[in-house]
Amino acid sequence: MIKIINGGVYYSEGALVKESVAFMVEKKKQAAIKGTMTYGVLSAHNKGNETHLKLKFDALASHDITYVGIIQSARASGLEEFPLPYTLTNCHNSLCAVGGTINGDDHAFGLSAAKKYGGNFVPPNIAVIHQYMREREAKCGSMILGSDSHTRYGAFGAMAVGEGGGELVKQLLNKTYDIKKPAVVAVYMRGKPKKGVGPHDVALALIAATFKKGFLKNKVLEFIGPGIKNLSMDFRSGVDVMTTETACLSSIWETDEITREFYKTHGRESHFKVMKPAEPAYYDGAVVIDLSRIDPMICLPFHPSNAFTIKEFLQNADDILASVEQHGQALSKDFRLRDKIRGGNVYTNQAVIAGCAGGSYENIAEAAEILTSCGGAEISLNVYPQSQPVFKCLVDNGYASKLIGAGAVIKPAFCGPCFGAGDTPANNGLSVRHTTRNFENREGSKPSEGQLAAVALMDARSIAATALNGGAITPATEVDYTRKIKRYFFDGGIYDKKVYIGAGSPQKETQLVFGKNITDYPELPALANNILLKAVSVLSDEVTTTDELIPSGETSSYRSNPVRLAEYALSRKDPDYVNRAKAVKVDGEACVRNGKLPENVLSAIKIAIAPNTAYASFVAARKPGDGSAREQAASCQRMLGGLANVATEYATKRYRSNLINWGMLPFVCRKFDFSVDDFLYIENIRELIYSGCTAIPAKHISGGKVKNIMLETGGFTDEEKKILLAGCLINYNKN
Repeated sequence: MIKIINGGVYYSEGALVKESVAFMVEKKKQAAIKGTMTYGVLSAHNKGNETHLKLKFDALASHDITYVGIIQSARASGLEEFPLPYTLTNCHNSLCAVGGTINGDDHAFGLSAAKKYGGNFVPPNIAVIHQYMREREAKCGSMILGSDSHTRYGAFGAMAVGEGGGELVKQLLNKTYDIKKPAVVAVYMRGKPKKGVGPHDVALALIAATFKKGFLKNKVLEFIGPGIKNLSMDFRSGVDVMTTETACLSSIWETDEITREFYKTHGRESHFKVMKPAEPAYYDGAVVIDLSRIDPMICLPFHPSNAFTIKEFLQNADDILASVEQHGQALSKDFRLRDKIRGGNVYTNQAVIAGCAGGSYENIAEAAEILTSCGGAEISLNVYPQSQPVFKCLVDNGYASKLIGAGAVIKPAFCGPCFGAGDTPANNGLSVRHTTRNFENREGSKPSEGQLAAVALMDARSIAATALNGGAITPATEVDYTRKIKRYFFDGGIYDKKVYIGAGSPQKETQLVFGKNITDYPELPALANNILLKAVSVLSDEVTTTDELIPSGETSSYRSNPVRLAEYALSRKDPDYVNRAKAVKVDGEACVRNGKLPENVLSAIKIAIAPNTAYASFVAARKPGDGSAREQAASCQRMLGGLANVATEYATKRYRSNLINWGMLPFVCRKFDFSVDDFLYIENIRELIYSGCTAIPAKHISGGKVKNIMLETGGFTDEEKKILLAGCLINYNKN
């Protein structure tokens, strides 16, 4: 089904050849390295050298959880106008049901900012961020940076990257996105998907095969091979958007006449060009996918990599669900899943097809062909088309009527079911969803209040088959239906009537509209010469997601108020964290006022401390930062007086970048033996960072005992050093 090839490979004449048997001379290898699509796109956008890239993007995109903070940061740094097209969408905080007017206030701010600085503004429920960018902004050979981790437009020939807001701020200030040259992995597709198999099945199989091995982490995926021609654009895009869950950096696909037809349908044929690797092209590794051998998949809580074929799951449901129950009971002791097994079947009571992954025209239309009845009151099926043009075509072609007649509920474009701001199941409920993630609490439950529900990811086709079967989880390959669907027609007039297009035309006299919740970031201090850090949370899980560091769902509405949002940091993972961090912050501020550490701190550490020592907190976690790009996972710690993370490794490049942009030191310590209330003392930290030291000597104080350890940094670019020394990106830009 899926095969991983470690080590170099060449791609030539439609086939892969391992480097070990290619016998290619070094000169030809160097030419082949430059033969990838990735090399061509990156080179066209690079202002640095071939080893250390400094990239300028063609366009930016943000949604209403992130754009207020980004614009506020850029404004504090001297922003006068958007120097490149920047699209502000409203698909996350669009319920306007939390905190009174604050979501609507953010939307009013966003429209005023688009007018003042020269940007585009997509009103609520018109389109989810990624579908709008696919339909209107992606261009073959372009690069797009988005403040959402699922920013992926590779299927359209555009290389896109999802990052924290700080990286978008840099682009708005005419700075660059700086990374080391990434490895490039070929994803070679062959064969043709069988009837009943959809893009989520292929994506979940890819994630299951690669994520836990870390094989694709921070790499670029290049989709090639003869199987691509057997996939529609909706199918390609549905696979592409899920590559984020492999922890890769970005993606790019070969383009063909099917791609050209997409651009033609959307009135943008001039934005198409043929993209394919040169002959030969060299890759640092490969993943081979035989599409004909992919079966319907189900991904069990609490990660998209916890995937099985539906057939395998049903044959071993009790054992698999017992393992998930054990994980869940560590969060909520009454959590149960095995009660969903009845009469040899596993039953769900909620189904959702939504968002950038699920809500495509073809996914919904094919689900409608399967669905003739929706299982009665025992199961709900909610369908969210990913844009109004998609919704209109579903109406015009009769699929919306068919779904409604079968008992489904159709809702407007909204990302809420994906991150816990819509369709939260009942306690101990099991929801099957064609959405992007199923992390702990991602569906909106609150374990701290004794609530926990579960989400299993499935493709829209199998979701429809499950609803048809009364909620009994069923692979779509076991249902007889008409696979052929009516042609898609795009009505761009919907956007012409509703979307504000102001890119390149700032109206500088426009006044920004500030709601009651929108606040500036507080002043943050520069890095001191010496630092004493206290552990206020220690997370020993194998991986810690950004959802655990700062929960999604209703808290998203407070992201325009950085101090208030910080009250929710780690609230579902370590409820005592905020109070511990605040206590350290109070002592740290006293240290600044009085020029010395408080007596209670000095008595706890019992070692000599140099003058000019700052006191702050740190969080220790084995592998933090998987999942969302949200910078608030780092900024909330900083608002609470945090100054560092200590990890065995960081799950993603984007989380490490978020830490740096907020003045948080991203330390790595291979031996993880920290406890809450431990201390780290580091002298001359400014000089060590400035001089480029990658190993920082520190004293680890635990239980009254002191030992010397080394903290690794992984190295910093010159700009990252300056940001850390200044205390955060805002300070650096001011300076």
